[in-house]
Amino acid sequence: MPNESPTSPSASAASSRPTGPSGPGAGGPIAASPLTRAVLEIDEYAARLGWDQPARLFALVDTARLRTQEPALAQQLGLDGDEEAAPLTPIEQDEIPAGAPLDEFLATIAWPDAVAGCALTVERQMLPPSAEASVPQDLNQAALARWVAKHPDRQEVRMTVAVLRDGARESALRLREKDSATDVLTGSDLVPGLAEALAATFEA
Repeated sequence: MPNESPTSPSASAASSRPTGPSGPGAGGPIAASPLTRAVLEIDEYAARLGWDQPARLFALVDTARLRTQEPALAQQLGLDGDEEAAPLTPIEQDEIPAGAPLDEFLATIAWPDAVAGCALTVERQMLPPSAEASVPQDLNQAALARWVAKHPDRQEVRMTVAVLRDGARESALRLREKDSATDVLTGSDLVPGLAEALAATFEA
């Protein structure tokens, strides 16, 4: 949907809701905030799909509001009558076009009022701080990505970043070499550039 804006969480998108009642929102450890809880739910969903996956975009909707305004959709998601459901429900959106630069793609999005926030999960390669001094200068983004991909110390990481309309931010990082829920790092400022790009989708 490169030239279209998501209009609302739809029944077709709802079929790809990350984890449902069996995820961290029910029976798992309770995260510090609803946004952290949503980020960890999306991270777990992505972990189940495995690595080498495309970027995925999610709308975050208020679960209570969803039950009231979209009861049929809430039922399809298994949220009707589930008092222990997480406060925020992630709903996966249409597939991001292959090869589309994320910043350009995100610039095409405008969310409806029913969406409280959004999240993105994407895989990247990064270098440890000890290798940063060896990065060649004056490389463009494509050349830098190729250089990092060939570096022997590169690490593959899955980043899940979420923002709310009120400015709240959260992110989770999972290394491929430490692919365990107990090793997921969370924090509000881990991926500031991507958080800024997601926040801009809510600016009129």
